Amino acid sequence: MDTATPAVTVALHDGTSVIASSGQVDARRHGELLLPAVDRVLAEAGAKLDAVTDVVVGVGPGPYTGLRVGLVTAATFGSALSVPVHGLCTLDGLAYAAGQEGLEGPFAVATDARRKEVYWARYEDGRTRVGEPAVDRPADIAEALAGLPVVGAGAVLYPDAFPDARGPEHVAAGALAALAAERLAAGRELLPPQPLYLRRPDAQVPKNYKVVTPK
Repeated sequence: MDTATPAVTVALHDGTSVIASSGQVDARRHGELLLPAVDRVLAEAGAKLDAVTDVVVGVGPGPYTGLRVGLVTAATFGSALSVPVHGLCTLDGLAYAAGQEGLEGPFAVATDARRKEVYWARYEDGRTRVGEPAVDRPADIAEALAGLPVVGAGAVLYPDAFPDARGPEHVAAGALAALAAERLAAGRELLPPQPLYLRRPDAQVPKNYKVVTPK
């Protein structure tokens, strides 16, 4: 599952292929849409939740509120089912999906970080990220990414900085699951299910607020 972008996306993978998936783009309803999506996917696959052996969750980067919905839900499932919970970079899922659709590297991935910024990373191919994800204003990285295709909604939002925008725009849980299955089968460790925020949340404690102490 992934809620790091406006897409609320869930998939069920049997170790070989995706057997059911669901995705809906709505930046304001992550908490409302995620659990019904899990129910739909399980029903479509004819499976029950207790058949799940591993949980994979996108860790971002992404905005604080949406991202934590997926992470908390994944942690809850992991605890209730006593199964491992694995993290995967959301940008890696987008890159993998682009590679599966035929995009050859090098290229970059960019998602909307709000505040007129993008979360981004550079890739050699659909499976190989170069460096760590970052958050920047599009104009500040346009020269560094000049000539490269850029995958994701962040590229579509800023065509002046990223003239060669490519799909998919949003991550799909099926791509995350397939990439995770590949890495686990190869004996590679995935990320811990911890949020990759890259910056502080918008909501902060006010400074110099008045403390009221009961007498």
